Amino acid sequence: MHIRLLGGLEVTSAEGQSVRFATRKSTLLFAALVLAGRRGHARERLCEGFWPGRGDAQSRNSLRQALADIRRWFPAAGNAAISIDGDQEAVALTAGPDEADIWLFERKLAEGGTAELAFAADLYRGDVLAGEAIPDGLDEWFGPYQAKYRQKAQQLVERLSLALPESGSGIEAACEGLAERLLASDPTAEPAHRALMRIHAARGHENAALRQFESCRALLKKHLGVEPEAQTLSLAASLQTRSGNRQTASTLGTAQPIAASARPHDQPSVAVMPFDNLGGADDEYFADGVVEEITAALSRIRNFFVIARQSAFTYKGRFADVREVGLELGVNYVVEGTVRRGGDRLRISVQLVDADTRTQLWSERYEGATEDVFEFQDRIAAQVAGAIHPAIRGAEIELAKRKPPTNLRAYDLVMRAFPNLWGRRKDTNDRATELLTKAIAIDPAYGRAHALLAWCHASNAAYLWAEQPERELEKALAAVEAAGSIGDDPTALTAAGSAMSMAGEQERAATFIEKALALDPNNAWAWARRGWIAIYRGEAVRASEWFHRAMTLSPMDPLAFNMKLGMATAMAKAGSLSEAVAIAREVIAAHPDIIMSYRYLAAWSAMSGDLETARWAAQKLLAAQPGFTIERYRALPIFRNTPEWADQVVEALIRAGLPKR
Repeated sequence: MHIRLLGGLEVTSAEGQSVRFATRKSTLLFAALVLAGRRGHARERLCEGFWPGRGDAQSRNSLRQALADIRRWFPAAGNAAISIDGDQEAVALTAGPDEADIWLFERKLAEGGTAELAFAADLYRGDVLAGEAIPDGLDEWFGPYQAKYRQKAQQLVERLSLALPESGSGIEAACEGLAERLLASDPTAEPAHRALMRIHAARGHENAALRQFESCRALLKKHLGVEPEAQTLSLAASLQTRSGNRQTASTLGTAQPIAASARPHDQPSVAVMPFDNLGGADDEYFADGVVEEITAALSRIRNFFVIARQSAFTYKGRFADVREVGLELGVNYVVEGTVRRGGDRLRISVQLVDADTRTQLWSERYEGATEDVFEFQDRIAAQVAGAIHPAIRGAEIELAKRKPPTNLRAYDLVMRAFPNLWGRRKDTNDRATELLTKAIAIDPAYGRAHALLAWCHASNAAYLWAEQPERELEKALAAVEAAGSIGDDPTALTAAGSAMSMAGEQERAATFIEKALALDPNNAWAWARRGWIAIYRGEAVRASEWFHRAMTLSPMDPLAFNMKLGMATAMAKAGSLSEAVAIAREVIAAHPDIIMSYRYLAAWSAMSGDLETARWAAQKLLAAQPGFTIERYRALPIFRNTPEWADQVVEALIRAGLPKR
């Protein structure tokens, strides 16, 4: 099989080389021909879809060029496995029936045997062309295919889960894997939830099955505002009967309103529940150890209160609704999970749930070898703590948004400021500044508010949003001084250290960041800022390790783009310009509003000799920031310790066509 479309596009040539077409349009044209199969497409339709508004002659010429690009990899020959056939009217891809995963997927579905269905389940790695950047207009071309095959996959997972021969079979593993992949792309896919419920029940784990139902119900409520389908409710009711739980089917059908518990602390609180052990009795110690480590790791984070293990373990061995847990323990959030060991592999699934609304806020699955269970346990604990921290922060932000203005306190104002803090746009940074200033007016001694305000002022300077960057940096340093004693607050320490770093005070900045990491070794923001400090000191090789640590701890972080650009900067300084350019392109594709990305892309492309890309990036930068000049950029203190690199950047930006002053 040389062509994969399910879960992303992967193409290999007859010689086994990874195929990289010259343009994105060529790539997507190839995908369109694969999806069409032997019937192909009319040239006229391809021209209208891929090159609209160009005129007949120009669009047909573009089509010919794209087809020539494809034929370079798959030249026509008598024994060619894949080739492009066509005439003046139509174009089609000719290949054997096993050359494309999507053709195999269709055939196995049609054959219909349980083994064939399991084979099809393994083929479905995700949506058609998942992860590919599809330009405006072409989404209408590929969207129906994506919806069609997603629906087929959901029907498949239902069929497989209803026909499982026995627990522990390869067919069960294929069904479970498909269900998890479907939920990763669409958390509201009820057939996938039902499949996992049936699998857990077949293994004798009714509690895990019921937790899956609760997760399904919470996600449907959160994303769609609906209750589960009758089929899901019926399955859950039968599981309740089997488990002997006193909760009735009618209770399952309607979420009963329960008064939200009052906060026992002036900070969010969380309980880590005993994880369900889905393996044998010999694995019970490991499941308990994972919970112990996660509880300890979360307890080191000063931003929220963690219930002691002894209290949480009173629920061990019984199914408890998260609302009941929230009321009885007085917590806002609950961490749940499962542990399973099979052969030489371990799998741990973890989710964070809002105790009041039952909404799933975050979930993740971790896999590793059993060779060193304790090292694996420590790594899982660190990653969970690093990921749960921003998830809880996000939930607190949403809670603050729902409060009427008359009830806002300094804490809530800071929570409202958080989503505006991350260097995306000037208007959001201004909004954060306004909210933090209000928080300080209510509580002048609120160190975190002062520290975050310092970050805002420093961002104003570093992103050249201010007419006088040097004045903003003075305000940033003054705000750090006003923060006073923040020695027990990792978030405040990180914000203060970040501001100092952008103001050129790398040694003082490093002191703040090291203190933050000593208090909270799972703080992704602090690890990222440690990476930037290393870059500003001229220690790019060490920076890569710290950016990688940050991205591992919090891959969905709002500052993930900044971490990626930091990693790319380290690569560029080490001479890996093509890799750096690729990351900059990736960030721009995902976040076209982040202006700083165009600076980097312009510089690195020019350094690598790609002046076409460099000038395109420069034009994008000037369109978004007309006042940008190389002189203003070079004057930033971040270049203070690396003058040779600064000179290379200046020279590259000049070649890209940006104004000197």
